[in-house]
Amino acid sequence: MQKVVCLKFVMDDLIYKIALTLIPGVGSVNGKSLVAYCGGVKAVFMEKKRLLLKIPGVGEQTVNALVNHHVFDRAEEETRFIEKYKITPLFYLDKKYPVRLKLCHDSPLMLYYKGTADLNAPKVVAIVGTRKATEYGRVMCRKLVEGLIEHNVLIVSGLAYGIDTWSHKAALENNLETVGVLGHGLDRVYPFANRSLAEKMTETGGLLSEYMSKTMPDRENFPMRNRIIAGMSDAIVVVEAGVTGGALITADIGNSYNRDVFAVPGRIGDMHSEGCNKLIKINKAALIQSAKDISYLLNWDNEKVQKKNIQRQLFVNLTPDEELIVNTLKEKGDLDIDTLLIETAILPAKAASVLLNMEFEGIIRCLPGKVYRLI
Repeated sequence: MQKVVCLKFVMDDLIYKIALTLIPGVGSVNGKSLVAYCGGVKAVFMEKKRLLLKIPGVGEQTVNALVNHHVFDRAEEETRFIEKYKITPLFYLDKKYPVRLKLCHDSPLMLYYKGTADLNAPKVVAIVGTRKATEYGRVMCRKLVEGLIEHNVLIVSGLAYGIDTWSHKAALENNLETVGVLGHGLDRVYPFANRSLAEKMTETGGLLSEYMSKTMPDRENFPMRNRIIAGMSDAIVVVEAGVTGGALITADIGNSYNRDVFAVPGRIGDMHSEGCNKLIKINKAALIQSAKDISYLLNWDNEKVQKKNIQRQLFVNLTPDEELIVNTLKEKGDLDIDTLLIETAILPAKAASVLLNMEFEGIIRCLPGKVYRLI
């Protein structure tokens, strides 16, 4: 009986979370402001209109939409879909929500996930490129993925034709987990030709989307999808790309999120490599020729050596705050700055200098998105 009551509470709470994403004018940024100011997602719908209007960035039109909402039937319908097909809903405050993505200002309020891979894996690399992959692009995808096996990397891409498809396939062939980020709901697969591939990925990886069921693969959804690919990754690798297209959008977003962006060079004049060559030329991507270049530039090669050296010293001269941080990261694993401060109860002003000193001492490493890892 208690389990049934608990499940009902969870589903009721989920209805409010989904409903918030359905309110016209409430995007990712405003939605988070509303939740923060009101103290919870359910409280947003209970708050008085005059108080909602005092929230920065929230105008009359948005407030009227909240007060006169007619979205709960659709939200409840989505919860039934989620339950039936064993989808994992991820609200931006949930622990399993991709922490790298969470720290991006425009990260989605909700994600829908079907799969087994840890979206907060220690190492995540996105591989993107043209839908019209050449033999050169396919070979490079395979070589890059094979070279990343030793680092047990989670491979992320968009399940589109071309480079995306070959990246996912190479990951599966080499027993690496791979996640496809979709521009539509989880009730369909686009392109349809990748249906079999998508099914395999849910067993060794997963499918992720910010879109509810019944959402069609409309053109405007895919640039939005690209920000998720960039945001949840440590680095973005562009294998083949023209001067325009989704791969370059993903690279630009990656740069705006302070992610490492890499590009595989191609022949001058080759239309499938013009985008990669341009990114390298204007210093928006580092030139790479192999997975060794990726691991070198991300400092993965030195992790084992650094860890051994530090373990020999065994943190003998740690201050109480440093010891608290070390013990917390040992127990919890990688943590973003907000979670780390909550877990340790160290004041933000003090934590800044402590963390910086620990970086200088080679005790911790700051990953993209202000995520801290014990070396």
